Amino acid sequence: MRIPAHSVCTAIRDDIVSGVFERGSRLTEEVLARRYGVSRVPVREALRTLESEGFVVTRRHAGACVAEPTEQEAADLLEIRMLLEPLGAARAAQRRTEAHLKVLRGLVRLGQERVRRGEGEDLRSLGGWFHETLAQASGSPALIALLTQLRHKIAWMYVVEQPARPADSWAEHGALVDAVARRDAERARALATQHAERATAAHRLRRTDRPGHAAGAARVRTSQHPVNIAGVRH
Repeated sequence: MRIPAHSVCTAIRDDIVSGVFERGSRLTEEVLARRYGVSRVPVREALRTLESEGFVVTRRHAGACVAEPTEQEAADLLEIRMLLEPLGAARAAQRRTEAHLKVLRGLVRLGQERVRRGEGEDLRSLGGWFHETLAQASGSPALIALLTQLRHKIAWMYVVEQPARPADSWAEHGALVDAVARRDAERARALATQHAERATAAHRLRRTDRPGHAAGAARVRTSQHPVNIAGVRH
């Protein structure tokens, strides 16, 4: 599948997060260029970016490989998120626009409607869009970039269990939007902290088998995970 050169980094990251490229497996420029239908130049640039983000490491005699984060590194991500998401919520209360509020309220309505109907299939994606929009409302490019990177990494390292009481989770989203609408930064910060604490308890580390040929070519599980960049959000 040929994709635009500027989307190569997003496509590789998405394939790493979804497990198409297994942890520890080698990422060769030639294979990646052929997979995405681009030259090796954008692939090389993408690998440098992904290395700076922690998804890729360069090993002596092996070149670029998918990183293999430790349990401590994974735990650190959740702790960092506990600090950054409340900050983002407080900033959103100070800087949000009416457009942000409209989207946030719309997502809360959709989420609560899905819960009432017992339609849980879309709740996870709706929750992701909610937190992404909340981060955007902070008006801080640096904070938005950090929160986006955290979401990618947490999705890579963890399986998130559905809340036992999804109605409570979406009620928390609604209360958070109300605080943001009132420009009550401290209330928004406190609610985001409580929400993040509860959400953290639902995270379970993904069980991964260490590839037996980490120095070899990347194992691409294309039969189960086709390339899909349409739904990737920055």
